[in-house]
Amino acid sequence: MEQEFTRWARARQQPLLRTAVLLCGDHHRAEDLVQDALTKVALRWSRLRDGHPDAYARQVMVRTNISWWRRHRREVVVELRDTTSGPGPAAEVDRRLLLDRALAQLTARQRTTVVLRFYEDLSERETAEAMGVGLGTVKSQTHVALARLRAVAPELAELLEEPT
Repeated sequence: MEQEFTRWARARQQPLLRTAVLLCGDHHRAEDLVQDALTKVALRWSRLRDGHPDAYARQVMVRTNISWWRRHRREVVVELRDTTSGPGPAAEVDRRLLLDRALAQLTARQRTTVVLRFYEDLSERETAEAMGVGLGTVKSQTHVALARLRAVAPELAELLEEPT
């Protein structure tokens, strides 16, 4: 049983870390979120191994992050510059930096909603369950977040198409 968990944790550690970085915007805090999630999954592995350990790990990260930003609530304003350039690897880096700065313009709840819906590709219902909120909250937060992203980073418009 321990080997199963170890195998699962090794396979999922990097994908969970990528999600955590997008959720909180800080690599060090993201590592802590992943560590907390892996610890909690390990403690419940006998019940989770045949179910959905990934979903549980995501839920732990989201809720731990929500608890953190409730305790440390502050508004951070970042000024965006136009960093788009021509095609090539440098343009991809510029686009990623622009996306990171645009995500930083969102509230923590909006950012979480966008990451779960569009990066993790969760449904509205799955996102609501992971965040511990109602379906309407996910819908409204998604709408407001996408509108804000369009306003602060119009260069990313093709990435921000709402699903129909």
